[in-house]
Amino acid sequence: MKVTEHIAAAKKTLISFEILPPIKGKSIQSIAKILDQLMDFSPAFINVTYHRAEYRYKQLENGLFEKIYTRKRPGTVGICAAIKYKYGVDAVPHLVCGGFSKTETEDALVDLNYLGIDNVLLLRGDPIKDERSFVPEKYGHSNAIELVTQVVKLNKGMYLEEDLVDATETDFCIGVAGYPEKHYEAPNMEVDLRNLKAKVDAGAAYIVTQMFFDNQKFFDFVKQCRAIGIKVPIIPGLKPITTKRHLSVLPGIFHVSLPPALVDAIEACTTREQVRKVGVKWATQQCKELIDFGVPVLHFYTMSNVRPVREIMKGLKGKI
Repeated sequence: MKVTEHIAAAKKTLISFEILPPIKGKSIQSIAKILDQLMDFSPAFINVTYHRAEYRYKQLENGLFEKIYTRKRPGTVGICAAIKYKYGVDAVPHLVCGGFSKTETEDALVDLNYLGIDNVLLLRGDPIKDERSFVPEKYGHSNAIELVTQVVKLNKGMYLEEDLVDATETDFCIGVAGYPEKHYEAPNMEVDLRNLKAKVDAGAAYIVTQMFFDNQKFFDFVKQCRAIGIKVPIIPGLKPITTKRHLSVLPGIFHVSLPPALVDAIEACTTREQVRKVGVKWATQQCKELIDFGVPVLHFYTMSNVRPVREIMKGLKGKI
């Protein structure tokens, strides 16, 4: 079932989650334990992140260096299959431009189609840590608009090998990312919204936002989207703060701002338990306001930590 079909059929705000594949070498059981707990909340769908290959340099005996590529978190397609067929929940694999050629992307989409997975979230992806700016893979996509276009073509039976006869059409429901505080590379919000509209015009059916901690930023973002003709569902992404370290890590990595009241409340805490309670309380209030605003789905970035989500769900009893 497509994400948009879940939304159209819902009579109340839905719940969804995002999980990370385990680090290479770890068992899928580490994810299964998390998924077992998430099933208590009857999620409409679960997103599984996709991670580009990274590289490191290994010094050889002759003094030269060898460039070695590695993917720290493989397994997105397999985990999506497990979610769909073990739990009966729709899975939404992420696909990224970085580190993948168009052919590798098409092969992944073919595998997903064979598995009956009909949702994808398409992202450009971040640069490699040692790169100042995003560098596309050779024969790969430079941005998410190009990636959306490839999937739309596949939905029409148009593969990279143009001479295929009677090629099967896929039927992927395409999601893309939106940024209530703008993408960090965009010069201003107007340009970022224009880029978002281009993704929607290219074929995206819904938007999932970057995390935010000030609901007014989301409300303003939705208003701006509607004003320029973006009509697809907009799903808010949420993450409760659970450690003081998040005060510096989240803005640095995800380019989001934190309200002064939240920062002050967390800095006043003397234990990690107090921090977690403040973070959960803040996120719970966010969720209540968002439900009242009429959002179609509350999407939680779990980061493999189920306890805060469980406490938030308890606080939302009667609202969802």
